[in-house]
Amino acid sequence: MSQKQPKPTLTGQRIKTRKRDEKEKYDPTGFRDAVVQGLNEAGTDLDQVSKFLDKAGSQLDYRRYSETLLDILFAGGILAPGGTVVEDADKTKVSRSEVCVFAAEEEIESIKAYATVFTKVTRRYKYLEKKLEDEINKILMFLKGFTPEERNKLAMICGLFLAQSNIKADCLKCLLSDHLVKDGIAMDFMISLWKVWLSLKDINSVSSTLRKAQLDKRLLEFLPSTKRTEANFEKMLDEAGLTQLVEFQRAIAHADTKKELHTDLTDLIKEQAAIKEIENSCKEYMKKTNLGENEVVVLVWKCLMASVEWNKKEELVADQAINHLKTYAPLLASFTTQGKSELALLLKIQDYCYENINFMKAFCKIVILLYKGDVLSEDVILKWHKESHLAKGKSVFLEQTKKFVEWLQQAEEESESEEEGED
Repeated sequence: MSQKQPKPTLTGQRIKTRKRDEKEKYDPTGFRDAVVQGLNEAGTDLDQVSKFLDKAGSQLDYRRYSETLLDILFAGGILAPGGTVVEDADKTKVSRSEVCVFAAEEEIESIKAYATVFTKVTRRYKYLEKKLEDEINKILMFLKGFTPEERNKLAMICGLFLAQSNIKADCLKCLLSDHLVKDGIAMDFMISLWKVWLSLKDINSVSSTLRKAQLDKRLLEFLPSTKRTEANFEKMLDEAGLTQLVEFQRAIAHADTKKELHTDLTDLIKEQAAIKEIENSCKEYMKKTNLGENEVVVLVWKCLMASVEWNKKEELVADQAINHLKTYAPLLASFTTQGKSELALLLKIQDYCYENINFMKAFCKIVILLYKGDVLSEDVILKWHKESHLAKGKSVFLEQTKKFVEWLQQAEEESESEEEGED
């Protein structure tokens, strides 16, 4: 009978792992000790601090310990979850540096000097640029664990970073977390940040950056829910001297209102609602908001012209437009009770006819129709022809309306002569 064969075993020399192939132990504490020592030796001379950081990058592994490095530069040591600085068990060791943002003076010039340290080290070691954004995202979540003074310094340096395009505004979304919003921490932080940001950049630059981060329409969300009103928001910004942001917020609210009215008008016209119903709807919007008559009449025009599928043939589109506008002339007349509104409408008609080439020859017919329908007055038409017209299609439209304008002028002169005769 066959016996069970023993399993083969490997024999030979055991190969030792080379030292260069051994994985280095992760030691953030050792890294911290080296950086803290170097910073403390450099002292309050931030030029020396920058030189130390520049030189140390070739000896210390910044890439691996980037989070630890940035923790130290912001808070002086390694940050534990919640925002407290980790203290070493060995009390003889110095585990925290006094050369950091939180230890800086609460003045803009002092914070600017620290921002320069960050700029120099991130430019020297490019991979730290992305790590800085990650660090800001993390550290903003810890705001509740910091003192009001530390939060203010952090807000100031974040405002500087945004003005210098060192970080993106997306990181500010962290502040919309409930635990930061409900206690007013988020709004206080944003006010300090905006003050610095707007001292270095104009409102157009700030609004553009907020728009890219899709935060431009969410500014009220930084307020606690119990205080989240336009009035409270504007009051806080006014008290902080941020009137530019107040105007920006009003402009956004205004644009949203116009968009909402545009949607409602489109639906009403599509449903062929009565002229009076459409008029009342528009006037309700005017009561609730600060929309002016000149803005409403332009919106009405846009919706009226967008509600029709226009004929492709130029010779037919004029008659189609006249028939359509005859129906809605009373609606337009409801919102041209002022010269400003009439001129706004006339300029919009000129712009529309220029942009839609099939309407180029229909311009004068539309103007005459609206004059007869008491939408446009002779004074406004004469003013438009003389000085207030747009450059778009100017020569074509002025030539088209030349005879009509001459007729209006003649009628005006005759009227003046009759009045003089009666006197």
